[in-house]
Parts: sequence; C-alpha cells; structure tokens
Amino acid sequence: MQTATVTTPFGRRPMTLALLKRQTLTAEMKEGKSADKWMVFRDVCEARALLQVQDRALAVLDALLSFYPDNTLSQERAMIVFPSNAQLSVRAHGITGTTLRRHLAALVEAGLINRKDSANGKRYARKDSTGGIEDAYGFDLSPLLARAEELALMAQQVVADRARFRRLKETLSICRRDVRKLISAAIEEGAPGDWVAIEAIYIGVVGRIPRTPTIGDLQNLLDEMEMLRTEVLNTLERQPNFKKTDGNDVRIERHIQNSNTESNNELEPCSRNEPGATPELKQRRSMEAIKAFPLGMVLRACSEISAYGPGGAISSWRELMSASVVVRSMLGISPSAYQDACDAMGAENAAATVACILERAGHINSPGGYLRDLTARARRGEFSLGPMLMALLRANGENVRAAV
Repeated sequence: MQTATVTTPFGRRPMTLALLKRQTLTAEMKEGKSADKWMVFRDVCEARALLQVQDRALAVLDALLSFYPDNTLSQERAMIVFPSNAQLSVRAHGITGTTLRRHLAALVEAGLINRKDSANGKRYARKDSTGGIEDAYGFDLSPLLARAEELALMAQQVVADRARFRRLKETLSICRRDVRKLISAAIEEGAPGDWVAIEAIYIGVVGRIPRTPTIGDLQNLLDEMEMLRTEVLNTLERQPNFKKTDGNDVRIERHIQNSNTESNNELEPCSRNEPGATPELKQRRSMEAIKAFPLGMVLRACSEISAYGPGGAISSWRELMSASVVVRSMLGISPSAYQDACDAMGAENAAATVACILERAGHINSPGGYLRDLTARARRGEFSLGPMLMALLRANGENVRAAV
C-alpha cells in the first residue's frame, strides 16, 4: 500500500513548500520499486557529508529502520513506522529525548524521512478486521526508497572525492618535498639565482595550506607548487655546468616508463609472461582491451542493466556508468569496492563489469567479493572483459562471431 496523501505536521512545526515537494515526489514513485533498506542506509552513511546529517542522526535512522519488519523497502506496502520516543531512544543507544527530537527533525529536513502525524500527534496503527494494518501514523520511510538511486550516486561521489583528495594530498607532499630539496641543494652548492626570493615564494605557498583543506584548496596549491618546481628546474638547467649524461637520461626514462600508468608512449606488444611486461603495463593493456568493446555489444550482452537507465534505456556510456552505481548499491557492492574497480579498470570498464555481474547475479554468492577479485586481477593485468561478454552473448543466443 502506498499512500499519496499530503500531510501537514502536528503542533507548532510549520509546513514548508520544500516538505510539500518531497511528499509529492515520494507519492510519484515508480510502481513496483523496491530496495534493500540496509543497502540504502549504507549509502546514506557514505553520503552523510553531502546530506549534512550527523552521526547521531544516522543512529536514529538506523533505529527507525529496525522497526520496519522487512529488509526490503517496497512501494507496494506502507513504509510507516510508529515507535514511541522511549523505544527509539533505547534502539538509538540511549539518546536523550531532546537530542532525539532534534535529530528526527534533521532527518526530515534532509529529506530522508517524512512525518505522517495523526490528529493528536501520537504515533499508532489502526488495524482492520483481519489484523492487518489499515492506516498508520508515525515516520514514513518512503523517501529513502524514492531517493535510492540518488543516494547511491551521492555515496559514490563521496568515495570518488575521498580518493581524489588523497591523491592530491600525496602529490602535493611530493612536489613540496622536491621544491624544498632543490632549493636547499642550490643554496648549499652556490648555484646562481635569486634563491632567497624563490624560497620566500615557497614559504608563502606552504603557509597557505589550511588545517583542513578542501579538494579545491589542494588543487590550487598544487598548481602553484608545480609552477614553482618548474621555475626552479628551469633556473638550474640554465646553469653552464648543468649537463644531462646518457646514464641519467636512461635512468629517468626508465623511471617514467615504470611509474606513469597513463603514458601515451607506443609500446611494442609482448607476452604477459615476458620479463618486460610490468604490472603497470599489464593493467594498461587490460584497460585498453576492455575499452575495445562498443557500448552496443555490452548492452546486448547485459540487457538487464538497461532497466536502471533513465526511462528504462541506456544510450551512452555516461548513462551506463550512472546505472551501474545504482546496481552497485542494489547488489550490495560497497562504494569503496566500486571505486577501486574504477581506479584499476577505468570508469567505463568498471560499469561494464558491474553490468555483467548483474546479468549473472543469481549465480554469484558475493557480488562485492567477486568484483574485488576481478579488480585485483585487473591490477595484475590478468583480467579481460571479452570472455565475460562472449559468454553472455552466447547465453542470449547471439552469434558471437557476428557480434565481434
């Protein structure tokens, strides 16, 4: 049962147009929609910074979900729970009444739950002659189901931003170290140049690093530090006694080839078992092999993923990647596992892999563990999407030779 009635709050709590909009969107939920409540809750926990809810509010939401009898939130039945404040306080680890009311209001404000207040503001259920619930007043969990896809995308964005933040911070630390040591070496060895002024610029950049930087802060500071490093290197290279020996060239060239996994250098093909086939090279070739498969072939092999695209169809890689994030949550694959797959295979390849996992979900006990295993194989250069796609195409009755 899905109630589409718009309700106003009891007592002094005001009605707002934002609340009305959220109730309307919930009432317009797609027919037959369902989602695992704990998978949605995990996405909410990951996205709590974007949702602007505190940890205690998540504890209250956890308690509310525990009063819902099924593990699956379904559009076909009412999703209203009606515990008393005393019951909620016990399941929310002894939270006080005042704090409980504040965090309940925060959950409503964040659009994660709705209130369905009775005439006197009490929470209860009215049962019919057969003992089934005819109507209930309390907290409506249907916004969680209505926003399941949005919450999954938000959770994945948080994980991706966290990974990017970590990479930026590491890169800035290395660049900062390079500049500091190059300046020190130049001063100690008496290299010509205005090193006092350069050092002052370096100190100024370092002094602007905030205690709790954002991604934007780190990116701006990294750009400045890289420009300063380039200026230092250019100044040193202009020295008359600065010569690049053949040994240094070879050493630098080898270092770049072994560490830069995004190099565009054309490399001679070699066997995966050859000594020259480094893990980075294997990973890059694996990613290139997966990308060789067109989107149309992926969708023919993995037809079920289309139902999770906009309007029940997928027409671009971007739409496939968005749908795979939703499927990731539905299959119980953690945001971190999916992000690791994106880092190892590339976003498009990871999306196609999740589509394949969805197609054979009934035969896979742990989709999350399976994806992590494929990710580890991709990092070693031992994974190719081709055999998975070919097997699924054959299972769908397609002529594989013609498909290729």
